[in-house]
Amino acid sequence: MAEQIISPGVFQIETDQSIYTQQPQEMGAAIVGPTVSGRPLVPTYVTTYSQFQSLFGEQFKSGSYYYEYFTSQAAKEYFSNGGKTLLVTRIISGSSGISTYATSNIPALVGTGSSFQLETLSWGAQMNNTSSMSSGSLDSGSMFNVRWEVTAVNSGSGTFTLIVRRGDDNNNTKNILETWANMSLDPQQSNYIARVIGDLKPVYVAATGGSSAYVNFSGSYSNKSQYVRVSAVTVPQVDSIDNNGAYKATQYSGSLPAVGSGSYGGSFSGGVVDTTAIKQMNENIGTGASYSTGSTGNIQGFGTADYALAFNLLTNKDEYQFNVLLAPGAGLDSAAAATMISTAEGRGDAIAITDAGVYGTAIATAAQNAAGQSSNYAATYYPWVQLYSTTLGKTTWCPPSTVIGGVLAFNDNAGAEWFAPAGLNRGGIPNVLLAERKLQQTDRDTLYSANVNPLATFPGTGVCVWGQKTLQRKPTSLDRINVRRLLIALKDFVGSVSRTLVFEQNTTVTRNRFLSQVNPYLESVVQRQGLYAYKVVMDDSNNTPDVIDRNQLVGQIYIQPTKTAEFIILNFNLQPTGATFPG
Repeated sequence: MAEQIISPGVFQIETDQSIYTQQPQEMGAAIVGPTVSGRPLVPTYVTTYSQFQSLFGEQFKSGSYYYEYFTSQAAKEYFSNGGKTLLVTRIISGSSGISTYATSNIPALVGTGSSFQLETLSWGAQMNNTSSMSSGSLDSGSMFNVRWEVTAVNSGSGTFTLIVRRGDDNNNTKNILETWANMSLDPQQSNYIARVIGDLKPVYVAATGGSSAYVNFSGSYSNKSQYVRVSAVTVPQVDSIDNNGAYKATQYSGSLPAVGSGSYGGSFSGGVVDTTAIKQMNENIGTGASYSTGSTGNIQGFGTADYALAFNLLTNKDEYQFNVLLAPGAGLDSAAAATMISTAEGRGDAIAITDAGVYGTAIATAAQNAAGQSSNYAATYYPWVQLYSTTLGKTTWCPPSTVIGGVLAFNDNAGAEWFAPAGLNRGGIPNVLLAERKLQQTDRDTLYSANVNPLATFPGTGVCVWGQKTLQRKPTSLDRINVRRLLIALKDFVGSVSRTLVFEQNTTVTRNRFLSQVNPYLESVVQRQGLYAYKVVMDDSNNTPDVIDRNQLVGQIYIQPTKTAEFIILNFNLQPTGATFPG
């Protein structure tokens, strides 16, 4: 205590023993794959499918048909089954144009120069809508891109209004997405256009030497607009307001933007064009040799190297948190799968969900593909499934990992991570119309022996997951998904508690603080059928003086995971009339 007891008196001491057990942080899934729009290689959290739609889009045109990427179909399945948070990382074809976004120069009020430049937040050729105009509409304008318009220019006060419109509207019936009023070109003013709209631009920094890949940002102001950023102001009007509070119109008004939308109707150009003429989609992916080995492949028009860029980002477990990793389309028969699995293993807090092969893969081939990996941080499924795409208005074939994210989300809501995401109670897939093939018992035996989880079809129940093995070949408790996910959940909670003890005094008080939080949590897991028993040791027996002198705090956690009943054996014994049943 702070006071020194010298003379007689009453001394009151406060001891705070109200430490309570914190709740484990709720984590969701992560998905890697192509999307119609959005920022490439910038992992972004979404909490609803409508938010996914607004950021990443749904349908696109390839050749003469419209398609939907597996990424959006998997996101739809995930959220429709109770998923709460999804980390989306959009991949693109190649990295050479990753910094190139569609831009537009806004003409100045006087002269032939520009006032400022806008750049789209979304990446890709779909933002390029510079073309001829018909009755005030852009011929290549669509619901997936945007256009701009300047109004209310006041050369006396140095302000103007910028409107962001949808690309497929026209001048008679404008579809206004955003309105930014009272903008200024003076960096010192609170209404400076870059300050209000934002100018941050993501920059992908590749892994070099011993460092991991990461995303940096150029610019000074966070993006407030959902569609555009200010990439440049041609003539910043520094100190545009004189000592009397009046705008220096004579000096600066000529560089204000002109009213209207310029010569090209407020369109954008310069977005990187995807050179893949017709993508291999749905059941047609994997028809080229480059699918399994090359950097440019037929995984919906994207290659294994494109996926690797995203997986390299997701190795950062401190910045990106998730417990399930999805990449629908990049199955065990592609080189991307190995990178995906190594990412999950390196993090140690997520399980990678893979596919056993492309559409039409034989059972023996699926088993062979699974034999090429051995990891308890990965699981694979077979066969493909048919879904109805409400976006396209037709049925489509999808790899099983498209729907497994939703199965895991439902499993966690109905039970917990340590329950088996399989069977009729938690493994049903109601949105699946049919499986690629109906597996017989012998087929399921072959697959399950090879650590491939079958999607079974039973009369009256539809398609459901009928297995929960990881890809680990060694027979231990971790060859089951529910045990692996149990360990992930436990390590996540215990790790979060332990981080609060770093740099604390290595004393009994600190150890008791750890025990007072971890023991109640493990007891709750026992009550929720995740463990049979447990024991936590953090005392003088494992924190000896030499351990303490090394600035270490050691704890040992012993657990007995609950096992699932996967093989139910019922013995029917026929007895003669009048026989006495065994007691």
